[in-house]
Amino acid sequence: MRLKIGLTALLLVAAGPALAHPGHEASGFLHPFTGLDHMLAMVGVGLWAAFMAGRKPVIAVAVPAAFLVMMAIGAAAGFAGIKLPLVEAAILASVFVIGGLIIGAVRLPVAWAMAVVGLFAVFHGYAHALEAPPTAAGSYILGFLAATALLQGVGLAIGWVVHRAVGDLALRALGGVVLAAGAVVLIAH
Repeated sequence: MRLKIGLTALLLVAAGPALAHPGHEASGFLHPFTGLDHMLAMVGVGLWAAFMAGRKPVIAVAVPAAFLVMMAIGAAAGFAGIKLPLVEAAILASVFVIGGLIIGAVRLPVAWAMAVVGLFAVFHGYAHALEAPPTAAGSYILGFLAATALLQGVGLAIGWVVHRAVGDLALRALGGVVLAAGAVVLIAH
């Protein structure tokens, strides 16, 4: 019951603008919280890492870390003026793919899991960079990386608790929540 209340509260708090759009003036730390699609992907990465970590605990660190590193690379690309196509579509696709991986109980080798989340992280970082204020880019990047790590940590913690308390099926159901919320974002956009 507490888990349901917590998840409901998380989704209500996240019910801000559906997608990231250039022109927002927010701190780097707050930026990942301004789009439900970003939050779902980041929490989803933590959930998926928790799901896979049962057999290989290194995944609980390696997969979220790969997301953070590649997100920073995506931000660097944005700041460098490199143009990436279909950014919003890739961000939304990340929600559906990560939710689907959780629902499908997909356990990939560590390197493959890192590559999957890393690919999507480039687009998340790029989108964050496009919304950065013209000054203080360094603190903005550190802020959104810290917020991303926090959201991934929330996903890991929820994943571990749910997995231990109820098992794989309940954790896979949370993947369904990620996927369903992604559909809401898609419809709202």
